[in-house]
Amino acid sequence: MMNSINPFLKSFRNFVLRFGILIFIVVGCKEKEEVKTPEQEIIEAPVPDYYFGIDRNEYEAKEFKIQRGDTFGKILEKNGIDYPEVYAVLQAIKGKVDVRKLTLGKPYTLFFSKDSVPTPEYFVYHPGVSSFKRIHLRDSLFGEEIVKPSRLVELEASGIIESSLYETMLNSGINESLTYYLSDVYAWTIDFFRLQKGDRFKIIYTEKFVDNSISIGVERIKAAYFEHKGKPLYAFEYISDEQKGIVDYFDDQAKSLRRAFLQGPLKFNRVSSRFNLRRRIAYYGNRIRPHKGTDFAAAVGTPILATANGTVVKASYTRGNGNYVTIKHNAVYSTQYLHMKKRNVKVGAFVKQGDVIGWVGMTGNTSGPHVCYRFWKNGLQVDPFKQKLPEAKPIAPELKKKFAQHIIPYKTKLDCITFETEIDSEIAVINNQKDNAKKDPS
Repeated sequence: MMNSINPFLKSFRNFVLRFGILIFIVVGCKEKEEVKTPEQEIIEAPVPDYYFGIDRNEYEAKEFKIQRGDTFGKILEKNGIDYPEVYAVLQAIKGKVDVRKLTLGKPYTLFFSKDSVPTPEYFVYHPGVSSFKRIHLRDSLFGEEIVKPSRLVELEASGIIESSLYETMLNSGINESLTYYLSDVYAWTIDFFRLQKGDRFKIIYTEKFVDNSISIGVERIKAAYFEHKGKPLYAFEYISDEQKGIVDYFDDQAKSLRRAFLQGPLKFNRVSSRFNLRRRIAYYGNRIRPHKGTDFAAAVGTPILATANGTVVKASYTRGNGNYVTIKHNAVYSTQYLHMKKRNVKVGAFVKQGDVIGWVGMTGNTSGPHVCYRFWKNGLQVDPFKQKLPEAKPIAPELKKKFAQHIIPYKTKLDCITFETEIDSEIAVINNQKDNAKKDPS
């Protein structure tokens, strides 16, 4: 009987052992799993959010603008920093950051602590995009002026005149300040108030950027092409005198674009009354009185420019002329500028072409704001627009070969720039070719 029971006991014993081992393994695995991956909350560190070099995750930033009567001290006192602390800050930043002149309407930022009672920790004054002043107001007091790194980018632009050069730039999405740079380049050769519809231009220029995308202005025009009344005119920037560092513009034949005289005394010349020896003047009862000047209309305060190098021989006031300036350029030529709001030069001063000698006004006998420009040749008043004026000094012969090599890449780039109408024409030609190919599959 014992023999018949033994197999059963053996089986039962084996079953108990196996079941026990299985329970041990399962429980053991669970214990190991719990030790290996305990349940816990994973907190990720916030991504730094730098603003003027300060992490906004750690502070509450508030934007303000300089109000009338605001000073650095008053701003801090309004935000809970007492005068003794303000004085300590001013002493710490003395000679490093100047906060005495804060411009009305310009922005500044205060960075407040995230305590139960927020207090300012940083003051940042940022009136422009290229630099800012950062001042730490607590503990380790310090101040610094940060100039943002900038980079120069060479860009291209082109346009076709519809109305004015400025509106063409604006409508084409081109930096409109290029208007003034381009007018400087061609100031002696093109009257920008007499542009015609269909005139066109191409420009290679450099523009300065900060933060990779914010423009802080056009730097210079390196090369340009202007087609006025069907006549093409190239312009290439070149150092014409390496010792003196004189930079000028020359055409593709090394001929200077500059003339001894500007076409007029304003940045943009709009003639309101020409030289006329038989003009009837309403101011004098519509009687015929010779008008020996050329009137250029402009808003009061517009800068008046010397049209050529010379010496100021008169800077005075008379009832008829108002505030006026007379410049002697050489033994042949003299010019005079009347009705100024204010003069900017004195007798004996030497002025260069383009220098501001005064501002447009309404002084003297005048019915509206303008500058009357008078021109003498050999002691006689003449019409400046009818004179064959001398050209500026040409490029030195020894520099002509260097200049010819210098302009090759720029001329190639200019010639490769296409106008919108040319692009449209090319597309139209391609489409016509496709249409013809469909009609004639052979």
